[in-house]
Order: sequence, then structure tokens, then C-alpha cells
Amino acid sequence: MNATATRGEHAATAEKVQPDALQDDAHGTAEVNMDVILDVPVTMSMEVGRTRISIRNLLQLNQGSVVELERAAGEPLDVFVNGTLVAHGEVVVINEKFGIRLTDVISPAERVRKLK
Repeated sequence: MNATATRGEHAATAEKVQPDALQDDAHGTAEVNMDVILDVPVTMSMEVGRTRISIRNLLQLNQGSVVELERAAGEPLDVFVNGTLVAHGEVVVINEKFGIRLTDVISPAERVRKLK
């Protein structure tokens, strides 16, 4: 790579937002057209439970070790999207694969409130 290259040659390219992606509502504020973000990938994870252990106990774990979690058996699992709690659910088995049946979905307003 040439040391005298200009900044523009190293800058990442970004797509411009099309003018029709933003629409003014009756109050004059811009609303985002949801089609712009619908194909953005997110990470979804389910959490069975958590625990805290010392490094000494962590180093003693081996095959067959049992780690007790803070969650009681039968309690709903937490469902996270990009680290944000969005629902609770229960484990199901479908065609020999694990799945989760959502039992309680957190409202968008509640999710936004938790971000503050």
C-alpha cells in the first residue's frame, strides 16, 4: 500500500439513504421506512440461567461437572436480541432440534424504557 495514498482511498464506502426512505408524518417529523432495516441480521440468544463462580472452581470443572444456576427448573428462559431482553419462553423439541416457544413478549415501549 502506498504511504502517500489519500484518505478517500481508505475510507469505507457507505450507501446513501434514499430520499423515499424517510417520510414526514402529520407532525413534520421524519419516520424511517422499516423496509430499509428489515434484512439487517441480529443475534438472538436464549439464556437458561447464570451463576458466579471463583476462578479456582472454574479451573476445577471437567467432564461430568455440574454447575448450579440461579434459575429454578421450569422457570421461563430469557430471549435476547443483540443483548436486549425481548421475550421469555420455554424449550420445545421439533424434529429432534431444540426450539423455544415464546410465552411472554416484552412490548417495544418497555424495551425502550429499559435502554434508558
